Amino acid sequence: MYTTLISVAQLKELQTSHHALMVFDCSCDLMKPEMADAMFAEKRIQGAHQAHLDRHLSSHDASAVNGGRHPLPPREAVAAWLQTLGFANNMQAVVYDRNGANYCGRLWWMLKWLGHEAVAILDGGLQAWEASGGALASGKALAAPSAGQINNSFQLKPALREWVSTAQLAPQVGHTSLTLIDARGAARYRGEVEPLDPVAGHIPGALNRPFTENITADGFFKSPELLREEFEKLLAGRDPQTVVHQCGSGVSTLPNMVAMELAGMGITKLYPGSWSEWCNTPGMVVAKG
Repeated sequence: MYTTLISVAQLKELQTSHHALMVFDCSCDLMKPEMADAMFAEKRIQGAHQAHLDRHLSSHDASAVNGGRHPLPPREAVAAWLQTLGFANNMQAVVYDRNGANYCGRLWWMLKWLGHEAVAILDGGLQAWEASGGALASGKALAAPSAGQINNSFQLKPALREWVSTAQLAPQVGHTSLTLIDARGAARYRGEVEPLDPVAGHIPGALNRPFTENITADGFFKSPELLREEFEKLLAGRDPQTVVHQCGSGVSTLPNMVAMELAGMGITKLYPGSWSEWCNTPGMVVAKG
């Protein structure tokens, strides 16, 4: 079972051993969400299903469990979508994108939240797969399984990852019981620019670690040893178990969470509403600089 990262070689081995496996392409463009379908149709790992950030991994109606730009759907809704693909509890899930692990961490986290441990991020993404000569496909998505195949194929289990709401977070801001790590770029964190949300700045007391800092120049996660060194420097003595991760809308912060787990620093929590929910909630304090 792979639970954090999986290498290209390991994925190929699973494919050839006819292991119970499903691969998900989570490629996206935050500024141009419509590009996700074009990217998937142009090139993907052979046999991969699309996990669209807006259609599958977010909820934009009253069913959403939190606020912000990419609210979480109810667990039951995600399970129902997975059933339409024929996903089952005995399967290894592999998630990837072509965006430096910016988006696939969302599905990695969501599957853990549904109680599914066997999910891993393809280290190096689509680029590493293609460079290795891995089989690619293009064109329309695979046909969905027939109704007979999707009957109760995936059942929810107790959540393996936790998230916090704005109401839970707000009273802890400024206390040692909370260490917020903001994964947005430094200029957005400081409040110098804000391309997506109505207010610029950050949650008071949040530390800044852009999610891109977890990835090497050639697109792979840094070594566990280096990640641990960098996070220990960032935390400066704070308890890793107090960490809650956030970004703009709870998506690109996930590489920070994955990196902490790779570094052996334990399981931490997610604030899925992130800055987009915080800055739209009346009465929330904003910091700059």
